[in-house]
Amino acid sequence: MKPPPASSSSSILRKTRLSPFLFTLLAFIVFVTILYTEDFSCIFSQLEYSSLSVPPTSNSRIVEKKKLPFAIGETEEGCDVFSGRWVRDDSRPLYEEAECPYIQPQLTCQEHGRLDKDYQHWRWQPHGCSLPSFNATLMLETLRGKRMLYVGDSLNRGQYVSMVCLLHKLIPENAKSMETFGSLTVFTAKDYNATIEFYWAPFLLESNSDDAVVHRISDRVVRKGSINKHGKIWKGADIVVFNTYLWWMTGLEFKILQGSFEDEVKDIAIVSTEDAYRMGMKSMLRWVRKNMDPEKTRVFFTSMSPSHQKSIDWGGEPNKNCYNETTMIEDPNYWGSDSRKSIMKVIGEVFRKSKVQITFLNITQLSSYRKDAHTSIYKKQWNPLTAEQLANPVSYADCVHWCLPGLQDTWNELLFAKLFYP
Repeated sequence: MKPPPASSSSSILRKTRLSPFLFTLLAFIVFVTILYTEDFSCIFSQLEYSSLSVPPTSNSRIVEKKKLPFAIGETEEGCDVFSGRWVRDDSRPLYEEAECPYIQPQLTCQEHGRLDKDYQHWRWQPHGCSLPSFNATLMLETLRGKRMLYVGDSLNRGQYVSMVCLLHKLIPENAKSMETFGSLTVFTAKDYNATIEFYWAPFLLESNSDDAVVHRISDRVVRKGSINKHGKIWKGADIVVFNTYLWWMTGLEFKILQGSFEDEVKDIAIVSTEDAYRMGMKSMLRWVRKNMDPEKTRVFFTSMSPSHQKSIDWGGEPNKNCYNETTMIEDPNYWGSDSRKSIMKVIGEVFRKSKVQITFLNITQLSSYRKDAHTSIYKKQWNPLTAEQLANPVSYADCVHWCLPGLQDTWNELLFAKLFYP
């Protein structure tokens, strides 16, 4: 067979050349591929980053792929710091009640007549590992030039005051102060250019219980989509610790305001408590995603603080509560009726579906054992007690809040561990 003539060969080459249109199209495809490969890498990086937030109902450990802000080490392999037991430790408490002038009189149990101190001498010991010792110097140095903010209800305020008590002794008297501006309380460490703050927002969203002083409202209403009402104050914080639970627990249903509190005729929807709480959790995570930089900041959420209102929960006498309880609950599987598992389930579901980087402080189970650690009757009372109340201390015992020093110092030790050793 004869080879094709030269002119035929030239014609074939011309046919195999790319037209300008095809060349442009191919170049565009290559460019888009490179561009989106970088985007996909970024997305996968974010997924790995967000996966560090282990769902609260899971004991699994996800391997850290990216160093978190403020982290200086890692938790021991296979260690769940929220699963463990209480052990006696006579080196505690970490500070004395009389040494910390920042504790509210509602939490100073010794000053108000509590004689026993056993509740102060317990340390949380995780199974198979140990918590790093709380290092006040490291904490203060980390906060240099920073703003740490606790947001939530009076239980979060107790944890906030605990943190201040753990740190303030390292600061000269003339270089620290605590001031309150409405819903915001600010502890300032002047030499460190640092603040530790608490912001009263029991639902995180706007509600009819937002007044920092006058908020004892039984018919509670929360406004949907209103987190920015408070969130504008939170912007700029480097470490944020959220909590919200107890104020939602008004029954099986909850009132959600669809419009504004200023509306003459208010549009109020009644939903299940679980759905209302789910709305609150989603609003919080949405705010974090829009306002907190995961490369520079850290966000924590503290789970429900258990109360001990019903002694029959732990095998006690009917119609009793935490009053006169000086020992803890020994049953490792104990879960009181005041801690709604349905709410814990909501938290787990919402956190699992979210890609927002947030660290969960699961203090519920470990605190459930501590029926001995509440303020009970040993606190400043909001109103003068009646003769009937004085005759029956169970009737006015506070089985919600905790004595300081005490249990909430452990919450901050866990926060310290997760901040530096996630």
